[in-house]
Amino acid sequence: MAPPTYSDIFKGTNDLLNKDFYHSTPLAFDVKTVAKNGVQFTLNAKQSVKNAPLSTTLESKLLDKYNGVSLTQGWTNNNTLKSKIEITDLTPGLKTDIITSINPNNVLIDEKKNLNINIDYIQPLFTARGKFNLLNGPPSFNGDLTFAKEGIVAGTELQYNINGGTISKYGLALAYSASDYSIGLSIDNKQFTTLSCNQTLNDTLSIGTKATLNSVINAQKVNLEFATKYILDQTNQAQVKAKINDAGNLAVSYKQLLRPGITLGVGSSFDALNLNEPVHKLGWSLSFNA
Repeated sequence: MAPPTYSDIFKGTNDLLNKDFYHSTPLAFDVKTVAKNGVQFTLNAKQSVKNAPLSTTLESKLLDKYNGVSLTQGWTNNNTLKSKIEITDLTPGLKTDIITSINPNNVLIDEKKNLNINIDYIQPLFTARGKFNLLNGPPSFNGDLTFAKEGIVAGTELQYNINGGTISKYGLALAYSASDYSIGLSIDNKQFTTLSCNQTLNDTLSIGTKATLNSVINAQKVNLEFATKYILDQTNQAQVKAKINDAGNLAVSYKQLLRPGITLGVGSSFDALNLNEPVHKLGWSLSFNA
């Protein structure tokens, strides 16, 4: 099994803390379908804040499995065209993505155009990624590298400003994963130190926690988050999740497969220390997959 990418070293904990909580979007809706010839269509719509207009994206994906090439074309309701070409069979373990976005009405404005070239190289002992940003702002390179052996994963990332010849971001991470738990530590150039761990207690219950220290803001204060997931029914994939941090912010959610291909999710967040304050949020999501 190949090592995880740098952003996925703490995936178990991050998924528990961030995935399937719906309060941040009052409304989210998506439809995924596959035509008989294999072309995939996706419609995503979400509302970022209450009473705001919907942000929508319509995508189609054409996959040529024989040559290892796929083309994804998207169009958003703010008139942005997004294209992605993926090439996977150049050589074993090598994958290349070319991603562009452009607003036809602002084709001459640099800030409205993006061109990213991503290169992933995956081998049994290491995973390397590189991302070149060529149009949106000064050209830059983002790269990361991870090594793994017998459950131990070590990784590093950096962001390099090509024009200025400077490193604007870097980070280091070390983790250990077993069959039912994982624990890891990361640090970056902004002096963020993060300790993450998660554990699968049994087939239905998982827990995770994250501790973050920002020594620049307050070297005496560690921010803590805790999350748990409980699977109510394996058949319809019903689950409840809850998370809370040391500031008293509490979030709960419920997710269930209504019928094959239709998933409903609802969630809410509260300030547990100030229940009388009007800062609570409620959101829901509906997904169709056919």
